[in-house]
Amino acid sequence: MKRVVVTGMAGITSLGEDAEQIFAAMLAGKNGIRYMPEWEIYTDLRCKIAGPVTQFNIPKHFNRKVTRGMGRVALMSVICAENALIDAGLQGHDLLTSGEAGVAFGASAGSVDAVREFGSMLIEQDMSKLNATTYIRMMAHTSAVNMSVYFGLKGLTLPTSSACTSGSMAIGQAYEAIKYGKQTLMFAGGADELSAAGAAVFDVLLATSGMNQQPERAPRPFDAARDGLVVGEGAGCLILEEYEHAQARGAKIYAEIIGYGSNTDGQHVTRPDTQMMGRCMALALKDANITADQIGYVSAHGTSTDQGDVAETLATAKILGRKPISSLKSYFGHTLGACGAIEAWLSIEMMQRNAFMPTLNLDHIDPECGDLDYIVEKARNMDVDTMISNNFAFGGINTSLIFRRI
Repeated sequence: MKRVVVTGMAGITSLGEDAEQIFAAMLAGKNGIRYMPEWEIYTDLRCKIAGPVTQFNIPKHFNRKVTRGMGRVALMSVICAENALIDAGLQGHDLLTSGEAGVAFGASAGSVDAVREFGSMLIEQDMSKLNATTYIRMMAHTSAVNMSVYFGLKGLTLPTSSACTSGSMAIGQAYEAIKYGKQTLMFAGGADELSAAGAAVFDVLLATSGMNQQPERAPRPFDAARDGLVVGEGAGCLILEEYEHAQARGAKIYAEIIGYGSNTDGQHVTRPDTQMMGRCMALALKDANITADQIGYVSAHGTSTDQGDVAETLATAKILGRKPISSLKSYFGHTLGACGAIEAWLSIEMMQRNAFMPTLNLDHIDPECGDLDYIVEKARNMDVDTMISNNFAFGGINTSLIFRRI
């Protein structure tokens, strides 16, 4: 078995794409949730707040020739991946095109604009909006494919499209590809772009927040007064590398992935299952060959829904005990396919900084939630060597990733 380490990290969020900028905002108690006036045309849409990426840096070399097959989700993915590669010191490295490097990257779906183009054909019987790139921009694996083409990757392509576990599952599958000797390096992460349709998915389930007049007060994971989730957008990418290869080239190592667990409830498409969530965490502990008492921090899925928060925290308390826990979705909203990657990136950053961000807007812990050490009000200074990052998705798909500082 090979050891797998993180040697590069990057992300794009509603609070920025630089870790220093993001942490400055979080330390100031700010989130990236905004009112979306452009959604006012959807009169039946209850939730009109979201976590948009208002701008991100597009390098000059991303010209029309490079980006013609990229929708917004793919563009964020490739730029984010390049930033992670630069962070790892591997830009232009021969390893990329050797067949020893691959990509595992997830998203809930492709770009909404491309879906609209096909919709025009089906609804209006008009094909004029379709072009040669429409399907490439719409397909669920658009990010992974565009990354493989852009970087010239000749190894594995492992696209994951499992809603809210797309990013975390991609990291887990990339970890296993290196662990079992199939690859030396993997791009791993996820992305999703924002749309009113994304909000409507949860709106029709009565699972979104109605705090349109106070966007900065939503979402409220684990809070007794929470009223639902808020969707966001963004991207996150980790560069995973075989430990001995990273060590030989003198790479900076942020963390080691030591455990991954994934399972499926097999019972209901949208109702969370406490027992299977807990079993997923137990699988990750078993894979890491550690006990629950070695976990120092829990990065929660923490969507701010009634059933989800209760089920998750009860499972966490049962399997891990009374651990420090917080939800980064309180800052960015639910970024869907990106959340597992963004949360892994920033949780590793928190472990590096010995500073763990609180759950924003958590004023009164719901007594129905599990008995955990909820981080509230301000960042907590803790020396943590091992942490777990949990994500749970529609379809009853569960993931747990365990990272260790080395």
